[in-house]
Amino acid sequence: MIDPKLLRTSLELVVKNVERRGGAFDSDRFAEAEARRKTLQVETETLRKARNESAKAIGMAKGRGEDIAPLLAAQKKAGETLANHEAELEAVTRTLTDIQLGLPNMLDESVPDGKNEEDNVLVREWGTPPSFDFDPLDHIEIGEKLAGIDFEAASRISGARFAVLRGQIASLQRALVQFMLDTHITEHQYQEVYVPYLVQGHALQGTGQLPKFGEDLFKVVDERDFYLIPTAEVPVTNLVRDQILPTDSLPLRFVTHTPCFRSEAGSYGQDTRGMIRQHQFEKVEMVHVVNPEDSADALEQLTGHAENILKKLGLPYRVVTLCAGDTGFGAAKTYDLEVWLPGQKRYREISSCSNCGDFQARRMGARTRGSDGNKPVLVHTLNGSGLAAGRALIAVLENYQREDGSVAVPEALQPYMRGVTVIGG
Repeated sequence: MIDPKLLRTSLELVVKNVERRGGAFDSDRFAEAEARRKTLQVETETLRKARNESAKAIGMAKGRGEDIAPLLAAQKKAGETLANHEAELEAVTRTLTDIQLGLPNMLDESVPDGKNEEDNVLVREWGTPPSFDFDPLDHIEIGEKLAGIDFEAASRISGARFAVLRGQIASLQRALVQFMLDTHITEHQYQEVYVPYLVQGHALQGTGQLPKFGEDLFKVVDERDFYLIPTAEVPVTNLVRDQILPTDSLPLRFVTHTPCFRSEAGSYGQDTRGMIRQHQFEKVEMVHVVNPEDSADALEQLTGHAENILKKLGLPYRVVTLCAGDTGFGAAKTYDLEVWLPGQKRYREISSCSNCGDFQARRMGARTRGSDGNKPVLVHTLNGSGLAAGRALIAVLENYQREDGSVAVPEALQPYMRGVTVIGG
């Protein structure tokens, strides 16, 4: 969540930030609730002080042998008034917390204005989209020809937006995951972690998925408050929850591979064919935890690590800065990496690399001692896909396809494919 001080001292900045993102903020509702909280806070403290003084007075009167019945009656009435104030104060405080939890992160000053992906700003491009002497197929047609992607079987098992991978295409996705993990661990100095795929609500609130995006999640139907993770960002970032980290322990770099589960609420009609948008998909996730002064540089490093994977795979891509209206709820700034897909004749997102500043850390209570070693300060957290394995699989199949229907295996993946150089050849 954003710094509550901003709401109290610079409300106009918060309003402008929400408007830049294409939303609206009922500042009057907040102002009224905050004014009421202040009044109740003063009145409640006054009543508590009076209660304590009343208790002392009753004790002294009792010691003097005086009739304390009137004092007890007055104390009871004052106690009821205090209880009512405390209940109202708790309700108003809960309202203010709900308002704060619903507010997006403050955008970095370098984020460009804009409403949607059409207004994102190109930063750089790498590689040249391949030219073919034939009409390139999309990954659905390639998968069918190679009998490696089976949507019909998945539909019989689980319904729409699932896929079954078979044979060498299944092996190719596993090779991609292993290659990405090895690269991040050995070349980029990440610590590999294995994390739960089920998390509780407080972990999702910590990273910003709850309460705002509850409809996008798969919740386990029982009393244990379990959700399937929508991204490994949730459990990995929460590794530093309720921690005060030594300054010299930072930066922390974590990498993991997990399945991800998303309901895709509101996306009906979008990318209904193929593997672009599914309820279950694989992802290699990178998370940085850094000192506040280092987060801008960390975002460039994180993005570069994701780019390195695409370069090693020889996949043409571009990097764009997301505009204000397209930047995610918890991010202060985001770079998207978009890979070229010949089957669609367009670039598609394959990684989002975001600097969340102290937005998640404030929700999680993740701090460090700071440069002075005394007063704890909030850490900054960053996350990015390194990469989305399913979309990387799509990109390899489409960019390395051959006229006879086979697919060449990128050189970087061949050691992970037991020497196989061509699928279907």
